[in-house]
Amino acid sequence: MRFGNYMKKITLIIIMIIGAFGLHAQKTLEVGLLGGGTYYIGDLNPGTPFLLTKPAYGVVARLNLDSRWTVKLSGLRGAIEGDDNVSNAMQNRGLKFESKITDITTVVEFNFFNYVTGSTRNFLTPYIFGGVGVLLFKPEANGVALRDLGTEGQNAGFDGRSKYKTTQIVFPFGIGFKYSLNKKLGFALEWGIRKTFTDYIDDVSETYYLDGESIDPSNTAEIMSDPTMNHKPYEARGNPSNKDWYTFIGVSLTYKFNLGRDKGCSQFGNRRDY
Repeated sequence: MRFGNYMKKITLIIIMIIGAFGLHAQKTLEVGLLGGGTYYIGDLNPGTPFLLTKPAYGVVARLNLDSRWTVKLSGLRGAIEGDDNVSNAMQNRGLKFESKITDITTVVEFNFFNYVTGSTRNFLTPYIFGGVGVLLFKPEANGVALRDLGTEGQNAGFDGRSKYKTTQIVFPFGIGFKYSLNKKLGFALEWGIRKTFTDYIDDVSETYYLDGESIDPSNTAEIMSDPTMNHKPYEARGNPSNKDWYTFIGVSLTYKFNLGRDKGCSQFGNRRDY
């Protein structure tokens, strides 16, 4: 499976980085909370940043391998939303959705400057990051689970379509800024983009499967498929060639734990003002 191969390669890279740096560095662990907002880019919002941003929160753990390299594990809970009537993209569709999301990612961070939480000298740095993660989502509209309805003919087997998976691999990447508040507390501001491999986070991807003139307004599945009731089968409903994206922007506050100093450590050791 292609996603499985991606995960194996990235996991191997992370293990190699930990192995290479872990032998010669004093490692520290930072654990804390994060909060901010999430928004989505896709068929119902083709390109407006921060549109319909929703609150998000989670937990984070950073294993600092040295003053430049960090491996971070985070778990995020939030929501994303899209609405044709708000984005002005294709108001003639009248489609909308909202989805609770769970986002679990592992990334490698690279600090542009030497950085150590608690340092009086190396106390701030911009950074970049990239890695791999898992997304769980469930698109709804007016409290109705859209996947169960088969809004593009999945339940009817239209054009060979089947239900999409609501657990997907994502590639997170982005930029941030770290600042040491005191000897134990670290602060970070981060903007992270998630590249996905699905076009169904918003339940919109391919074509209509019903004749709008024959839709029964009292049939939830049919009216959710084409709320305006004016489209034809095989008429474009979305763009399957453009996969969905989502973004988290927020802050984290972490507390540092020392994991011990290895022999031969020279970068961190014996310097009170590092």
